[in-house]
Amino acid sequence: MITAIREVRRAKGLTLDDVARACDPPTTAQTIGRLETGTRTVSVGWLNRIADALGVTAADLVKLPTRAEIPVAAILDAAGAHAPKHAATLAPPPAPAPGLIAITVAQGVGDYRSGDALWCETLGPSEFARALNRDVLVPRPAGRFLFARLIGREGDKLHLLPLGVGNRQQVITAPPWIAPAIRLVRAL
Repeated sequence: MITAIREVRRAKGLTLDDVARACDPPTTAQTIGRLETGTRTVSVGWLNRIADALGVTAADLVKLPTRAEIPVAAILDAAGAHAPKHAATLAPPPAPAPGLIAITVAQGVGDYRSGDALWCETLGPSEFARALNRDVLVPRPAGRFLFARLIGREGDKLHLLPLGVGNRQQVITAPPWIAPAIRLVRAL
């Protein structure tokens, strides 16, 4: 079984000893290290003990080899869409389609709230018409992005209306791809 014990432990800023002492009953840092690296088999019992010690569910510690994560391509805030400073991914749907990318919303814009995540399907130029009247992520030069409603298309020119009040239409010529939002994930 492939686990994410080390990744979760490090993300929480805990040492092997911290996790070992938080287990019920306590164990040794060496045992936790062996379970992390796979030199000792992780049983369901161990998985549950370590999950409780880390404050997560056992499912959060299991990596499924056939389950690819969706890379976060952009972060949306009041200033627009921009590339994340650090690589990030989102958990995919049960059967993710190839070419999915994600947008995380850092600050509410238009219909989107802070904390929302958008799954987007990348489309090549021959498929742009499928995205008319939908919110799309469009790559711009120098790692920038535009997230806007695709309101029209003339040849290789896309007419986009940025989200929010008072924004003016923008025209982008020949983007290599666009990614319409296909699913909104919002925490309750």
